[in-house]
Amino acid sequence: MKFFTSIGILLLLSISIPIRAGDEFCGVTNNAFSANESLTFKVYYTLAGVYIAAGEAVFTTSLEQLNGRTVYHITGSGKSNSFVDNFFKTRDKYETFIDTATLQPLKFIRNIDEGGYKKYENVSFNKVSNTAVTTDGVFKVPSCVQDVVSAIYYARNIDFSKLKMNDTIPFSMFLDNQIYRLYIRYLGKETLKTKYGKFKTIKFKPLLIKGTIFEGGEKMTVWVSDDPNHIPVHVESPISVGSVKVDMMDFRNRRSPMSSLLDVR
Repeated sequence: MKFFTSIGILLLLSISIPIRAGDEFCGVTNNAFSANESLTFKVYYTLAGVYIAAGEAVFTTSLEQLNGRTVYHITGSGKSNSFVDNFFKTRDKYETFIDTATLQPLKFIRNIDEGGYKKYENVSFNKVSNTAVTTDGVFKVPSCVQDVVSAIYYARNIDFSKLKMNDTIPFSMFLDNQIYRLYIRYLGKETLKTKYGKFKTIKFKPLLIKGTIFEGGEKMTVWVSDDPNHIPVHVESPISVGSVKVDMMDFRNRRSPMSSLLDVR
């Protein structure tokens, strides 16, 4: 079970008009998150209607320098709780370094330990040659390619007003030395109750990469706050046995008022 990779894919909310070279997908300005934002998510496993707390994912943002460029250094850490540790201990850490001017990733690090399976990956994106340099070689990538974490933060800055019901929005993601051509299907707006509270939300279905846990296709549903922050507040998806739900449980140092929050539990 690729725990944090799954959470990253759960939260991929890439939204825009159909992408072509030179479109706004390649050059939005950050208006959604601050340089010191922190988001905490709780992950639940559901079987036969019974909720089991499975783990936690935390995303933090800081402003740093990388090779002379000002970047957002975003870290995502995922871990299973003490009960799940007895069966499948997970300690994952993902990092992305995003150019503040273009919101394109310059570096991506993945360091995971999932049930004894360990992997370290370090990717440098060369935006001049449109390549991704890893320990396994040099790979040609699209000019606007994203990694698992950068895609979440880039997508939070897309203008939602351009979308119509059932629009599909393509994007490219580089992971495990491969380019994935994915998309998001826009499903409109909805008022939703979560474990944190009641929100006005925007609703989507992302195309998933088929794996050992998630089936391929549009099985997952994602809700983000209907305000300038565009924070993911709830995710649901069936898996091979049971289902997974993710709830945003804490947000700190938001850029804009959380106007979508109607009531706190």
